Amino acid sequence: MTILVAYASKRGSTAEIAETIAATLRREGLGVCLERAEDVQSLDRYDAVVLGSAVYMKRWRGDARHFLKRHRKALRQMPFWVFSSGPVGVPWDDKPEWMKPPKLAEKIEELGGREHIVFGGCLPAEPQGLMEKAMVEGTPKQFRDRRDWADIRGWASAIASDLVAVPS
Repeated sequence: MTILVAYASKRGSTAEIAETIAATLRREGLGVCLERAEDVQSLDRYDAVVLGSAVYMKRWRGDARHFLKRHRKALRQMPFWVFSSGPVGVPWDDKPEWMKPPKLAEKIEELGGREHIVFGGCLPAEPQGLMEKAMVEGTPKQFRDRRDWADIRGWASAIASDLVAVPS
């Protein structure tokens, strides 16, 4: 069984999450290919897909949105999971309006996605431009990296369990 972990990342934080998911799936004994979403030409050689994107202004990166559109027929025929990353700052758990980009949730359901989860994001260590610098300066240090690596590995392990338990 070969799993594709594809991602769209602006500054590398989402790529690090995808790398952790891929490593966890490998440790669970699955074959994994890790690719940027924009580089994936076909899903023919994969048995399942995990797709992730950074979220800015409640929207996925264009590469991830295009991946869903370009591979919609294949995705309907295989198990796939989706993750978003992005929220930083003070605790955002009580803000459900942020949690999932609205149009994305509908698209994932339409295509038969198994789950969509949101992981915390990470502000850049070296912000570029006034907007990024203002975000970093306005966010307390303890809230600048909201990625929970145990949660990320746990989610990937649950995917591996699902894939091993259910024939593709």
